[in-house]
Amino acid sequence: MRSLRALCAIAFAAVLLLPASSRGQSREQVDRYRRGAEAEILRELAGFVAIPNLASDRPNIERNAQHLLGMLRRRGIEARLLETPGAPPAVYGDLPSPGARRTVVLYAHYDGQPVDPAQWKSPPWTPVLLDKPLEQGGRELPFPGPGQNVPEEARLYARSASDDKAPIVAMLSALDALRAAGTRPSVHLKFYFEGEEEAESAHLRESLERHRDLLQADAWIFCDGPIHQSRRMQVVYGARGVVPLELTVYGPSRALHDGHYGNWAPNPAALLASLLSSMRDPDGRVTIAGFYDGVRPVSDLDRKAIAEIPDVDAELRRSVGLAHTEAGDAPLPERILLPALNVRGLLAGRVGAQAANAIPTEARASIDLRLVPDQKPDALRAAVERHLAGQGFFVVHDEPDTASRLAHARIVRVEWKAGYPGVRAPMDQPFARAVATAVADAVGPIVRLPILGGSVPISTLQDTLGKPVVIVPIVNHDNSQHAANENLRLRNLWDGMVVFSGLFTGLAAAWP
Repeated sequence: MRSLRALCAIAFAAVLLLPASSRGQSREQVDRYRRGAEAEILRELAGFVAIPNLASDRPNIERNAQHLLGMLRRRGIEARLLETPGAPPAVYGDLPSPGARRTVVLYAHYDGQPVDPAQWKSPPWTPVLLDKPLEQGGRELPFPGPGQNVPEEARLYARSASDDKAPIVAMLSALDALRAAGTRPSVHLKFYFEGEEEAESAHLRESLERHRDLLQADAWIFCDGPIHQSRRMQVVYGARGVVPLELTVYGPSRALHDGHYGNWAPNPAALLASLLSSMRDPDGRVTIAGFYDGVRPVSDLDRKAIAEIPDVDAELRRSVGLAHTEAGDAPLPERILLPALNVRGLLAGRVGAQAANAIPTEARASIDLRLVPDQKPDALRAAVERHLAGQGFFVVHDEPDTASRLAHARIVRVEWKAGYPGVRAPMDQPFARAVATAVADAVGPIVRLPILGGSVPISTLQDTLGKPVVIVPIVNHDNSQHAANENLRLRNLWDGMVVFSGLFTGLAAAWP
C-alpha cells in the first residue's frame, strides 16, 4: 500500500509538470472532472470534518494535522508539520511549478469553534447530508456512491464543514481537476494551514518568524469567510481586527433569596446590564470615550466598490426575521467599515424551568471588539478600562479576594484575550488586481469588498512577513458559521474548485 501511494504521488507530480494553459482552467473542464468525482470529494470532506478540531483538544488537533499531511502527500505535495512550542502544529505544503516566476501561499485553518452538542440537530462531528437547509425542512440523504451525484443545493452539516475545512478540500480537489486536464499551476504554490485561528492565533507570529525561510513568497491568499449574500463570489481586501474580553461583575459571596434580600444586596445581573448599556447605544454606536480614535477614512476606491455591491439588505433582513437594522437601516457594507462592540454571550443565574428566586453571586459577559484600520488594540484596552472605572467600578484582572470585595462596592474583573488590529489594503495594488481578474475570469462577475466583517490575522502576517494579502472566500453566507448546525452548500464547494483552478492557472498572466 505504501509503495502504491508513493507511485501515485510521483505520477501526480509528473502530470503537474505539463505545460500550463495560457488562461485559467475552464469551468467546463473543472465541472466535468467534478461530476465524475463528487462521491470521492464528499467522502474526503466528510472524513476530515469527522475529526474533532478544537485547538485546546491536543490529541484530536494532532490527528487533524496528520490527516492533512496525508491529504497533501497523496497529491504529490511536499508536506511537513511546523511546530511551535505550546501551539497546535501548522501544516505546510510546497508545490513548485517549473518556470513559475511567482510564489503564492494559500492560508486556511483546520481548527474550529467550540460546540454545545445540545444545540445541534445532529452530533457536531458526525457529518450529515441534507437535501436542503435544515430550517426549510431538509431531509437526510445518503452519501453518494462512486459515480453518483448529489443535488447542488444539498448541505453538509458538521462543525467546520464550511469554516474552514471546505476551502482546503476545494483547493486540493482543484489540483486534482488540473491533473485530469493535464494542466499545471502557473505559480509556485505553498500551503499554510493553521491550527488555532479560532483561538485568536495566539502563536501565529512566532510560527511565522520561526519558519520565515520556508514561507518566502510574493503574496498570500486567505481562504476564509463567506461569499457575498447575493451568492456572487467575492474578493476581499482586508479584515476587521478583533480584541476579545470577558467581564465579570460580583454580587454577594453566596446566592441570596431575592425576596428576603432583593432590594438590599446588589444584583450582579442588573449591574452588568447597566454597565453594558453604558458601553453602546441601541443603534450600535460605541459610547466609550476614545473608541473611534484613529479610524482611517474610507477612500474613494472603497466607496466606488461599495456602490457596485448588489443590494441584498432587504432580503437579508427578511431571511433572518429583522424588521430593521442598526443606524437607520444603513447598508451592511458601510457598517462593516466601522468598528463595533459585540456582546457575544451573557451568563447570570438560570432561566425558564431552572429559574430560582435567588440573587446570583456573579454575572459574566463575553465581548469582542471589532477593529478597523488604524485603531490600536492597546489603546482600546486602555479606553475600555477607563470607561469601566468611570462607571464606578474597581477594575481587577484576577479573582478578587475577600478584602477587595469588602473594600469596593462595585468590582469588575476584566480578562483580555489575544487579538490583532484590522487591515484594509489598497484595492488597486497589482496582486489585488490580479486576484480579482483571475477569479472573475473563472466564475464571471464578482463582488469587490473593501473589508471583511469577520476577523482573520492578516495584520500578524503583514507585520511579520510584509507581504500583500487578499481574501478569497468560497463558502455560503448562510452557513451558521461559529454557531450550531454549521453547514456547507455543495454548490459552493463545486464553485470553489472553479475559483481555485482559475487562480492556480490564471494568476501568472494577470499579475505583471
